[in-house]
Amino acid sequence: MIEATSCGGVVIFRGKILVLFKSYKNKYEGWVLPKGTVEPGEEYPDTAIREVHEETGARATIVKYVGKSQYTFSIPEDTVSKDVHWYLMMSDSYYSKPQREEFFVDSGYYKFHEAYHLLKFANEKTILEKAYSEYLDLKKRNLWGTGKI
Repeated sequence: MIEATSCGGVVIFRGKILVLFKSYKNKYEGWVLPKGTVEPGEEYPDTAIREVHEETGARATIVKYVGKSQYTFSIPEDTVSKDVHWYLMMSDSYYSKPQREEFFVDSGYYKFHEAYHLLKFANEKTILEKAYSEYLDLKKRNLWGTGKI
């Protein structure tokens, strides 16, 4: 068993969520949240910010930690057990540009219900629900975008 750790973000701008469409050799296709592997010596929040920027081109800041998802997948020589640490993040615009080198072919900001139904993986839908609930709570308390969280 190989252990791996990634970090990612639920990026929100004006109430809409940033998602990516990945298409790999016509085998893997689906909408996902931006995330990626922690580099040696890198702190988790730094990984989330870097990966969001690399995969989407978006400049986002962390609002708060949302939680962790876990899953396993098989590679030819072993099984990988992956932990993903997720952050609620705020972008400063609707700008996004999918990272072609990672087989992302589309990206964009969508309303919650649209993003939820687009997402391919159940664990990412769960994280989206949790992050969006946090966002709505902060917005209701006039704390979203104030930097006072």
